[in-house]
Amino acid sequence: MTVQDAPTDIDAFAAAWEAWHQRRDSALAHEHGFLAVTGLYWPDAEPQRFPGAPGTWSSGGDGVTVELGEEEELVVDGTAVRGRHTFGVIPERGDVTAVWGDAVIEIARRGGHDVIRPRHPDHPLRTGFTGTPTYAPDPRWVVTGTYTPFPEPRPTSVGASVEGLRHVYDAPGRIRFRIEGRTLGLTAFNGQTPGSLMVLFTDATSGVTTYAANRALRIDAPGPDGTVVLDFNRATNLPCAYTDFATCPLPPGENRLPVAIEAGEQIPHERKRIAQ
Repeated sequence: MTVQDAPTDIDAFAAAWEAWHQRRDSALAHEHGFLAVTGLYWPDAEPQRFPGAPGTWSSGGDGVTVELGEEEELVVDGTAVRGRHTFGVIPERGDVTAVWGDAVIEIARRGGHDVIRPRHPDHPLRTGFTGTPTYAPDPRWVVTGTYTPFPEPRPTSVGASVEGLRHVYDAPGRIRFRIEGRTLGLTAFNGQTPGSLMVLFTDATSGVTTYAANRALRIDAPGPDGTVVLDFNRATNLPCAYTDFATCPLPPGENRLPVAIEAGEQIPHERKRIAQ
C-alpha cells in the first residue's frame, strides 16, 4: 500500500488533529486522570496500609478487601461504606473506583495481580501539566494498509513497564503497509470498540524524540477488503510515558519498526524532568 493523497483541505486536516490532541490532553489532565495517580501498590494476603488511601488492604480468593477505620469512609457505586468491604474478583485489565473525599482509589487487576492506585487531584504531576509535545501534523503520515486476520486469535505475551510483569493479549491478525519505500508489518490487538484494532510499536525515534518503551495507535475497523488506515499523527503515549505508577504493556518483538515515524506524541515534559 502507499501513502494516501494529502487531503485537499490541509487546514481542516490540521484542525481535526488539533481537536483530537486537545481531547487527549484534557483527559490526561482530568482531576482523576492518570496524572493524578500518587502510587502503585500490590496488596497481598497480609492487610496493610498504603499512602494516600484509607484503611488496610488485602487480596485473596474473594478479590480485594479493605478494612476501614472507625472514622473512615469510602463511597462505592454511590453508596457510603464503612468497616469491611470486599470489591470482589476483578477481571484482567478491569478496574473499579471508590471515592474518598476529593480523591478516588482505583482497584484493578494487571498481569494477574491486584493493584491499588490512589488518584489525588492535587498531585504535582497533574497540577504542573502543560500539555504533551508532539510532531506537527503531516498528511504524509496517513498510510493505508491491509489487515489479514489469523485463522484463530493468537495469545501473545508481552512485557510491561513494571519489571517482571507480563500481559497476555489475543492478537486477531496482522497489518502490512508500506512507508518510505519499505514493506512493514504490525501485529494488532483488539481495540476499544467492536471490530477496531490497536497496535503497540517502537521505531527509530524511540528514546530519541519519542518515548523509548512504546507508543500506541488506534485503528478503525478494517473495510470489507481488509483495508485499514494508519494515521501515525495520532500515535499516542501510554501512561507509563508520564509516570512510574503504570503497568503499561510493551510491544511484541515484531512491532519494532526499523524506520523513523516522525509523527504523533513525543517524550512528555514530565518524563524528561524525571530523567534529569
